Amino acid sequence: MQPFDSLLEESAKIHGHLCPGQVVGVRMAILGCKLIGLDNPKSRDQIKQLLVYVEMDRCTADAVAYVTGVKLGRRSLKFMDYGIMAATFVNLSNEKSFRIISTEESRDLCDVYAPEVDGKSQRQLSAYKRMPDSVLFRVQKVHVPISDLDLPGPTRQKIACSQCGQIIRDGREIVKEGQPICKPCSGNCYFSNAMEICWSEMSWSPTNETKSISLTPLKKECC
Repeated sequence: MQPFDSLLEESAKIHGHLCPGQVVGVRMAILGCKLIGLDNPKSRDQIKQLLVYVEMDRCTADAVAYVTGVKLGRRSLKFMDYGIMAATFVNLSNEKSFRIISTEESRDLCDVYAPEVDGKSQRQLSAYKRMPDSVLFRVQKVHVPISDLDLPGPTRQKIACSQCGQIIRDGREIVKEGQPICKPCSGNCYFSNAMEICWSEMSWSPTNETKSISLTPLKKECC
């Protein structure tokens, strides 16, 4: 594992700025990897052993992802929308799993650990660097049931939606009246009022000259 200062600097650069959440996330990832026995999580062999579940879509999540090397596209990063500044680190090879939670007490103790620093954000940033892990975090040993369909690697299952024909991957279909359907067709999804569109320059591709795109509702005459 790289030194803390180096990890923090690179993480902040990729994230876009240095903030208290970056400090918490980098330290959370360092501790998590240490607990599950990984000392170089980005290496080719160790990245295949690691799953990380983050429970918030905030600065801390970016820091955790950077330090560990996990990615949504590799299926090694799992987003659980709990709104809690916490992450769970899983070693698939030894089945060790630990959930690390940023404590609320640590926020209240910033004045104690960095009394000389002016400004709330800068005081938090400095204090979070100085606090011991036992103050900054709570740690839980946990069990994470993991389906084969959730593991990294090639697609393990494909099935067509019985209503729209769209391929659904990795067991994410919903069975309704004995038939598989995708979540959009079920009505249980994050968007509504979907309307197919076309645009005047649909022939554009990256190998052609870039042109401005004007979107219009899809009508029968332009299909």
